[in-house]
Amino acid sequence: MAKILLVEDDLGLQQLTRDYLESNGLEVAVLERGDEVFGYLEANQVDLMILDVMLPGKDGFSVCRQVRDKFSLPILMLTAKGEDFDQVIGLELGADDYVIKPAEPRVLLARINALLRRGQATTRPLEELQFGDLSIDKTSRIVRLNNSEITLTSHEFELLWLLASNAGEVLSREHVHQHMIGRQYDGLDRTVDVRVSRIRKKLGDSSDKPYRIKTVWGQGYLFVSDAWGM
Repeated sequence: MAKILLVEDDLGLQQLTRDYLESNGLEVAVLERGDEVFGYLEANQVDLMILDVMLPGKDGFSVCRQVRDKFSLPILMLTAKGEDFDQVIGLELGADDYVIKPAEPRVLLARINALLRRGQATTRPLEELQFGDLSIDKTSRIVRLNNSEITLTSHEFELLWLLASNAGEVLSREHVHQHMIGRQYDGLDRTVDVRVSRIRKKLGDSSDKPYRIKTVWGQGYLFVSDAWGM
């Protein structure tokens, strides 16, 4: 049974789509926010994603770009507009197909089955990230900078991977704290700050004016993808 992730915030359409797909032998999981998608895919096996364009938290185009950088599962985008503009953007960002809402259920099912038959259904994430002279291998948990291996603790590696896999995107302190510590940030805990400081030191970043892993005042942390040489 193929597992479908439906990302749609219209509750009525969400329920109708889910019921129809499940009645045709598909397993369907549902999310309503775009900013929840990446974390879900990291933790769950999904064979295909149906992605609405207009979503709270993060729009469908941004989600598509982020997901396509790390996962190879088929993405079917839903758009309420018929203009070529939306369709072209979605395809250029890595979507495999699109359907204009309101979608005829049988058409939607046919598109899903066609994508699944292409044999592209896998959500195995990339296991190595490369930024100039910096390489991060998740399988071996080895970090190299300028061909020299950098020794990181387990927690430091996980934090670096989190930041690097979201390169160019500011991650809030609350998000990083929840991901790394497993509880809500209370405004006082400096655990993440200390780990970021240690990572900077080991990776040759400035402690006074960091340019590789920046602290964006009032927002969070930013891993700069083009600050690693080459």
